[in-house]
Parts: sequence; structure tokens; C-alpha cells
Amino acid sequence: MAIGPEVIQNLMSRYQHKPRTPLAHIGLLMLLCWLPSLTFAQAQEVDPELRKRLKSSIATADSFVDRFDAEVWLVAKSQVLKRYVKDPEKRLRILKAVHREASRQKLPPEMVLAVIQIESHFDRFAISKVGAQGMMQVMPFWKKEIGRPQDNLTKMDTNLRYGCTILRHYLDREKGRWPEALARYNGSYGSYRYSRKVLNAWDQWR
Repeated sequence: MAIGPEVIQNLMSRYQHKPRTPLAHIGLLMLLCWLPSLTFAQAQEVDPELRKRLKSSIATADSFVDRFDAEVWLVAKSQVLKRYVKDPEKRLRILKAVHREASRQKLPPEMVLAVIQIESHFDRFAISKVGAQGMMQVMPFWKKEIGRPQDNLTKMDTNLRYGCTILRHYLDREKGRWPEALARYNGSYGSYRYSRKVLNAWDQWR
């Protein structure tokens, strides 16, 4: 369930008008812990440039042709992916889809693999505590923002299309600086803990 500003204001109002019990203090502390994630989600929601880019990316989904046939790359990356995905056919489907969407956004496929590794460990049904979904942990409010509420973010191809588009947007915004772009993608701008994890994983995939 989405938590909007009106819900936060309501909870704060109730806290202000009730006795300060230990339980109330704990509840307020839990609410405040969620605020950075909520603030980030709201900041993303009003980014018109990213909204426009997502609309364009999703609208042209059927026009993209996957020309990638580098068997050497598939075999090499399949060996790394085996740690997370045991089925060899499933590994190849994931690798082809990642390479297709990464190449479409002019992103290194290995970087996208690193992001997925840190975000979801290649679990397309993964859901974070703030509601991000799928392999690349995309916030579902973007579906409404671009007028595609029917999209299923647990579907691999859809999730990769959204995730790669969003990552490309932040890389452009940060003028190619990966640490900053990754921090924005994760919603932790100002901290490089997440960025270091992804960059270390990137080294393994390369």
C-alpha cells in the first residue's frame, strides 16, 4: 500500500494529541526511519524528464530487435550467474534480456547485472520494504506516472525496460559519474555505500 504525505501528517497529528507513552515514541521513531525512502519516492515522482523518458522507452518496446549473438559472452556470464540461477536455460534468457535492454540504453550489460545482483539476487518476485519490485527493484508508482498501470513489474522484460531506462537517466544527469548515478538510483544520494557494493560486483562481472 502506498504511503502518501497525507498519511504521514495524520500520524504526526495523532502523535501530537496523545500522551507521550513509550509505545508512541517507538511508533514515531519507526515513521521517521521510513521518511527518507518516502521523500525519495516523491522526488522521483515529480521528475518530468524521467517520466518522459520512461514513456518513450515503454512505447517503443515492440520495435526493438535483439541482434546480440556473442556466444562467448553468454557462456562466460552464464558461469557467473550460475551462483544465483541454477537452470541453464533460465540463465540464458536472463542474460539475453539484460544485454538487450542494457544495449538499448547504451549501458554496460555487466553493470546492469551488478545492479540486479545487489538489488534482488536475480529474484524477479523480490519486493523491498518500500515496495520496489522485481529484479531491478522499480517503484510501482512509475506505472501510474507514465499511464501504464497494467504493467507487471515482476515480469522480467518489463522490469528491465523500466530499470535500465531509469539508470540511464541518472547516469546522464550525473554526466557519466557512476557512484552518483547509482546512489540516485538506489535513493541514497549523498552516501556511497550502495554504489561501492554495485561497483565491486561490476568488477566481478567484467
